[in-house]
Amino acid sequence: MSNTTITPPARPAMPVAASGTAPSAPPHPLREMWDYFRQNRGAVIGLAVVCIVLLLAILADLVAPHTAAEQFRDATLVPPVWQDGGSSKFILGTDPVGRDILSRLIYGTRLSLMFGLVSVTLSLAFGIVFGLLAGYYRGVIEVAIMRLMDIMLALPSLLLAVAVVAILGPGLMNAMYAIAIVMLPHFARLTRAAVIGEMSKDYVSASRIAGAGTFRIMFNCVLPNCAAPLIVQATLGFSSAILDAAALGFLGLGAQPPTPEWGAMLADAREFILSAWWVVTFPGLAILISVLAFNLMGDGLRDALDPKLKR
Repeated sequence: MSNTTITPPARPAMPVAASGTAPSAPPHPLREMWDYFRQNRGAVIGLAVVCIVLLLAILADLVAPHTAAEQFRDATLVPPVWQDGGSSKFILGTDPVGRDILSRLIYGTRLSLMFGLVSVTLSLAFGIVFGLLAGYYRGVIEVAIMRLMDIMLALPSLLLAVAVVAILGPGLMNAMYAIAIVMLPHFARLTRAAVIGEMSKDYVSASRIAGAGTFRIMFNCVLPNCAAPLIVQATLGFSSAILDAAALGFLGLGAQPPTPEWGAMLADAREFILSAWWVVTFPGLAILISVLAFNLMGDGLRDALDPKLKR
């Protein structure tokens, strides 16, 4: 009998790309989101402006040339530095009581961002809870929650905020609570719609079969898959909070003097619109630029996080 050797079967070759190299790993989700986000130039500009505003708010004590409440009695209504009569000590001029407008605008960024952060955080937290309950349980609970949200949406947002502040009393914290209540229905309705869409998917049924409890399904399974639209809405909510805070401050129901709030600065300068244009123009531009930056950034996040809108 002849000796024969048995050779093992050859292993199948690993698939290679057309160029002869191994296929590359899929990009990281954050890297992919950034790639889509940066295609929108307006969103990138908005992100840059938001970063600048954030830095000004953090470093206000170092960047501002004067304190927000410091008064120069011999320099009231000084025009900007490039206008006749201006001074390099006050780049954007002074207000009727001699306070530096640039310094008050810089300190006002801190207050405006705090308004947005507190209001959006409160409305997002309660909106997620109400939306999860309405979308998960349906029935009577859904009807009760959503009808309450519909009643709140039936009132104009500013009128509702004024009514809440009138009940709680004028002040900084009460204005934040009022703005949070105004934005609550938007987060609740958005969360409910996203939860209803996720509840019909197979992974929810699999979690139930595996024995997952109600809270685990709601917060560990369903909620993370609803995060993308909530992030976009929270970003856009910052701009709404800044506008509503300025409106309440202009009406005297928000931050009280001498707090450097942009809406209150506009209210204090109403009688000087024709004689001293800078006391009205620069706070208005600060509100305009901040709101526009957050809106542009929110549009970019929407395009980057929504698969249907990815180009």
